[in-house]
Amino acid sequence: VQLQASGGGLVHTGGSLRLSCAASGSIRSINDMEWYRRPPGEERELVAGITSGGATTYADSVKGRFTISRDNAKNTVYLQMNALKPEDTAVYYCHGDIITGWGSQYEYRGQGTLVTVSS
Repeated sequence: VQLQASGGGLVHTGGSLRLSCAASGSIRSINDMEWYRRPPGEERELVAGITSGGATTYADSVKGRFTISRDNAKNTVYLQMNALKPEDTAVYYCHGDIITGWGSQYEYRGQGTLVTVSS
């Protein structure tokens, strides 16, 4: 099982990006999925989370600007980021609480995708 994140890049302040993270491999089901980020020189922080039923949570710093969603049929989670600010610059990681095809449950993390917002 692996998570593959994509969609990062360089954008100006006020711009938008859409991150995607697809899970692949022997997957029975996926519970919660989250996006974390690690800004340069700072600790990792939770950005947004979504349950298998679609309930969402957001960090205060991104509420109203970011939207997390998922396509369960594609085992994919998305993060739509609007009104981006320089302080959103970070490596973004997706996490998934995955039950594998052989019945084991693990927290998997994708490789990260860099988002850079220029002022």
